[in-house]
Amino acid sequence: MPSPAPLLHVSDLSVSFRGSGTVVHAVQNVGFTLRKGRTMALVGESGSGKSVTALSLVQLLPYPLAFHPSGSILLEGQELLGASEEMLRTVRGGRIGMIFQEPLSSLNPLHTVEKQIVETLRLHQKMPGDQARERAVELLELVGLDDPGRKLASWPHQLSGGQCQRVMIAMALANKPDLLIADEPTTALDVTIQAQVLALLKDLRHRLGMAMLLITHDLHVVRKNADDVCVMQQGQIVESGPVNQVFAEPKHPYTRRLLEAEPKKGPEDKPASTEPLLTAGDVAVWFPIKKGLLKRTKGYVKALNGVDLRLYPGRTLGVVGESGSGKTTLGLALLRLIASRGRIVFQGREIGTLSPRLLRPLRRNMQIVFQDPFGSLNPRMSIAQIIGEGLIVHRLGRTLQERDALIATALQEVGLSPDSRHRYPHEFSGGQRQRIAIARAMILKPELLVLDEPTSALDMSVQAQIVDLLRDLQHEHQTAYLFISHDLRVVRAMSHEILVMHHGQMVEHGPSQDIVARPKHPYTRSLMAAAFDLETISAGQQTPQDTESPSI
Repeated sequence: MPSPAPLLHVSDLSVSFRGSGTVVHAVQNVGFTLRKGRTMALVGESGSGKSVTALSLVQLLPYPLAFHPSGSILLEGQELLGASEEMLRTVRGGRIGMIFQEPLSSLNPLHTVEKQIVETLRLHQKMPGDQARERAVELLELVGLDDPGRKLASWPHQLSGGQCQRVMIAMALANKPDLLIADEPTTALDVTIQAQVLALLKDLRHRLGMAMLLITHDLHVVRKNADDVCVMQQGQIVESGPVNQVFAEPKHPYTRRLLEAEPKKGPEDKPASTEPLLTAGDVAVWFPIKKGLLKRTKGYVKALNGVDLRLYPGRTLGVVGESGSGKTTLGLALLRLIASRGRIVFQGREIGTLSPRLLRPLRRNMQIVFQDPFGSLNPRMSIAQIIGEGLIVHRLGRTLQERDALIATALQEVGLSPDSRHRYPHEFSGGQRQRIAIARAMILKPELLVLDEPTSALDMSVQAQIVDLLRDLQHEHQTAYLFISHDLRVVRAMSHEILVMHHGQMVEHGPSQDIVARPKHPYTRSLMAAAFDLETISAGQQTPQDTESPSI
């Protein structure tokens, strides 16, 4: 029996961008075929051409700056490349739906959820207002949002990240598309929300019989959710085929490198020293809720409530939990960057009650690396000025030449050329900027380093490089790490112990292997199931954190 005709056939597709007197070739001679009912994944690192390829399918690139030197895009035999704007309007949001990477920036902040969903129904199906609203309610129910009537009246900023992503899925599915393009649909989501969204997409694909093009750099997501995979590098497809075949027997060196970059082994198992570097007891952070004309305190948001921990030199304590669980608040409280209650002892000294003046000398030994390196690096300062700022504040290095030598050494330690100290943050990639942020902290030789989601925005191979770098620096300097992340695979690879946060409280704490293999608390079990076996989050199951957005 002959196989059915392909839904989408892309051949010899190239995309170039005109610059100031130059032409950048972003995609070169890409080709693939996608059939109904199947999911194809485009994988590769940032800049490999994945999103540019996807945007080409619906002709959403910034033309005429972007142009196609060659190629053909056939949707059931209908050519999309060079098609009229009138025809493309029927395809976009109609036959092809698209979920963009960042739902909050893709949803219009000035319009309610109802207006945004209804708009696409009225545009493509000429559906009258009342009927369009009823259909919008059905769509929100379809994607697993409870109380859809209330959600329709909400503005995007009033919804969680997972709820916004579900709204985006509802909009993409509104007109029953033949093809759904999902561009990094789970990158910024917590692990259990990620599992729910992926299970939802998988269920809808089977139920509606549509095809899906999944764009991601997360190989675990590809392994669990795709039928076929195309591996992209520098604008070209270097390997393609069924997922099981490509992952089991990768032929191209780049594919093998991506697969080897997945975090696997844990940290070096070494005994803790007898004396802890940092001890915290009953730490709490409450933010007052002020109401009325006189702004009187009517209650408190308990962002952190009664956390106890010990952190030893040369060891890593991983702090895990979903957005809003209190992870970052805990890190800031331990560094005395926000006010807190409870007892915090650092180097045998109670620091919870110290004045800023007495605390300042200790700052050299307590450093932090933030989640977004680009946002935390001053764009007006050179790399030398950024890294050397701490040396000036703490009066390290007597002369300009001594400080310059220390900066060059710090850059070498994190794998960057000393010559790069004269450049500026915008001239570096995301992974390089994270290395600069680590160099800024490590140049002071701190005893404690708080790492707040240091790998969440990085590609898989860059993530692996940062993990290896942090391990090497810890081994060399015996620095204690408080490693905050929602990526449990990276936490397992980095941490000797894991502390699990939920709604501002510590629900479980113990050795890393025990927490991953034998979690005791129901919330911890849901986290581990979502991170290491996404298929266990099945249709109809609800996780503790997301009571407002149950899985379908």
